Amino acid sequence: MQPQIQIFFLLFLFLVGFAAAGNLQNPDFESPPKNVSADSSNPFVTLNENNTIPGWTFQGTVSYVTAGPNISLPDNGHAIQLGEDGKINQTFNAGADFMNYILTFTLIPGGQNCSANANLLVSGSDTQGIYSFKQHYGKEAWQSYGLFLGLGGQEEPINLVFESQPVESVDNSTTCWPVIDSLLLKSVETLVQGKDNLLLNGGFEFGPEFLSNSTEGILLDSALSPVQSPLRHWAVVGTVKYIDSKHFFVPHGNAAVEIVSGVSAGIHTELTLTSGSSYNLEFTLGDANDACEGEFIVQVQAGSVVQNFTVRSNGTGLAQKSSLKFDAAGSRATPIGFLSYTTIQTKDGILCGPVIDDVVLLSSSGSRMVIKLNILISLLLFLILIL
Repeated sequence: MQPQIQIFFLLFLFLVGFAAAGNLQNPDFESPPKNVSADSSNPFVTLNENNTIPGWTFQGTVSYVTAGPNISLPDNGHAIQLGEDGKINQTFNAGADFMNYILTFTLIPGGQNCSANANLLVSGSDTQGIYSFKQHYGKEAWQSYGLFLGLGGQEEPINLVFESQPVESVDNSTTCWPVIDSLLLKSVETLVQGKDNLLLNGGFEFGPEFLSNSTEGILLDSALSPVQSPLRHWAVVGTVKYIDSKHFFVPHGNAAVEIVSGVSAGIHTELTLTSGSSYNLEFTLGDANDACEGEFIVQVQAGSVVQNFTVRSNGTGLAQKSSLKFDAAGSRATPIGFLSYTTIQTKDGILCGPVIDDVVLLSSSGSRMVIKLNILISLLLFLILIL
């Protein structure tokens, strides 16, 4: 595909793939509770029936948080801490029929010198996930996560809930209760298979929205079903990082996937192919230019064919194109997957790993037709120049 056509096609995908998301009220918690001054000297103000959060309802112990020396927030503004039995929720209406809603949120440990971090339960209409602040995934004092909330019809209400989950056998006085901030909501239409790629979202352009003021990407925890994954149409095993071209080296387009949680972590999908037909899987492996040095071993599966690929990285940005040929067999769905077989850390102790991007699946006959067409076009141009 010519560069001009690629650009046009990507712009078209963005226009049809993304639509105006349902609006969350007060998603960054910058609108303070009614009876709490925005410049309060107390960084943690417990809420009650007289000082509720605009746009949100709450139960249990919930505090309004102001950034300060003891707590760092993404926007240096305000956030919400969910204490023991703390819970907040907000209901928004889906903006159009059959839109997939993906949430980005930021999780911050809510204290210092804590013996344990409490978990955070986040749920939407069709799914839920439990999260905790994980060390060694970035240099920032917070971590951003992505979660698929569900599929919504026009004006269908979707209830978004955040709830603290206490750690067993730990004194509550020594527990770091979760702090949340910077919520972004994205809606993505149902993707349609294109002629230039049999895989949906093979370039990983359809995923959670990136925070404008975060340099560490978005963590995606295990999502065993491609249907309920924030990385649309790709299941996640272990933990991967969704990275953007603004802050990382991305081989193609605006986004890619970095496998960060080590051995047996990765992504996979499946699709129905014509039994007995030959196919070619093309993909790019590399590093994110995040000082991740070492030898990456990535296991690639395409149907019944499994092969290991090795990438030797010096951590400064690398793109290595590879391919794998296979035949579709039987009537079952054909698996396509990428698993890491290495666990690597940067010199700063940050977990990192191989980058996967630009995964393209074509039938072998289709590839030959493209090659023949390119040859024919070249011959015609040559003849025109001669004449």
